[in-house]
Amino acid sequence: MKRVYGLLCASLLTAGTAQAEFTLDSRYVDNDKDLIADIPTDKSKQIDPSTLIFAYTPVEDPALYVDVWSDFLEHMETVTGKKVKFFPVQSNAAQIEAMRAGRLHVAGFNTGSNPLAVACAGFRPFTMMAAKDGSFGYEMEIITYPGSGINSPADIKGKKLAFTSQTSNSGFKAPSAILKADFNLIPERDFEPVFSGKHDNSILGVANKDYQVVAVANSVLKRMLARDVIQAEQVDSIYKSQTFPTTGYGIAYNLKPELQEKIQEAFFTFKWEGTKLQQEFKDEGQFLPITFKEEWDVIRKIDTANGVSYTCQ
Repeated sequence: MKRVYGLLCASLLTAGTAQAEFTLDSRYVDNDKDLIADIPTDKSKQIDPSTLIFAYTPVEDPALYVDVWSDFLEHMETVTGKKVKFFPVQSNAAQIEAMRAGRLHVAGFNTGSNPLAVACAGFRPFTMMAAKDGSFGYEMEIITYPGSGINSPADIKGKKLAFTSQTSNSGFKAPSAILKADFNLIPERDFEPVFSGKHDNSILGVANKDYQVVAVANSVLKRMLARDVIQAEQVDSIYKSQTFPTTGYGIAYNLKPELQEKIQEAFFTFKWEGTKLQQEFKDEGQFLPITFKEEWDVIRKIDTANGVSYTCQ
C-alpha cells in the first residue's frame, strides 16, 4: 500500500489550543475535577450486580469478539468473584445508551465515543491496550482502491467519501477536522459524505470497489489484513495521521468502589501469553493505565474544532 503521511494542523494540537469546557451531564458530579463522574458517596446509590455485563466497541462484527474476549472474561470472573457476560452491541449509540441505562458495567469504548460515554453515561475509563514496550495507539488512514484516480486527499474533491459513524474519531471526527484544516475540504460543499456504520464495512467496501474512498482506523485494517479478510493489493493508503489513543476501557461510575478496584485488578493482572486476546491483538501485550483528562486531550480538541457538543438525551 502506498502512503502519504500527514499531521493534524498544529493549531489543533498545541497545549494552548482554545478548547470548550468539558462538562458532565447533570446526573453526575466531578468534585475532584478529573473530568469523569465521581463514585456516589451515598452508598445506597452504589450497585453490586451479581453478573457483570461487558461490551467491546463495535468496530467489527460483535459476534467475532465473543470468543476473542473469552479468556479475559474468565480471568475477570476469577478476580471479581462475579459472573461476566459479553454483550454484543451493534452500534456506538447502543453501547452508550446501555451504560447510561445501567445495563452495562464494564466496556471498551472507541476513541471518538469516549468523551460522549464519559459525559452522558458515567463512564470511568482507566486503561487501554499497549505493546509490551509501552507504545500504544493507532492512526487514521484514508484509503482507496488501486486505479480509483484518487492519489491524495486533494483528489477527494467532487467524490464520495465514506465515513463510519459520527461518534468515531478515525471514522469521522479526525478526518473531518484534517480535511478542513489541511486541505480546505468540507463535507457537502466539496465532497459527498456517506456512512458505512462500521470500520470493517468501510474497508470491505473500498476493497470491493463499493466505496471510492474511506476513512478508517488502521488498527482494524491491520487485523483484517492479518486474517486475510482483504489483501494488501486491494487498497491504497493516501493519508496517515498522527497517532491517537485507542479504545479506552473502563467502568460504570456507580459500581461499588471495591468492585471497581477488583475490575481494574483484573485488567492489570491479565496474562496475555497464549490467549485468544493476544491472537487477535498481536501488537499488544498489556493494559496500560491512562486518564481521560490527559490521554483524551487531543480528542477533545478535535471535537472542539468540529464544533461537537456532548448532548445527553
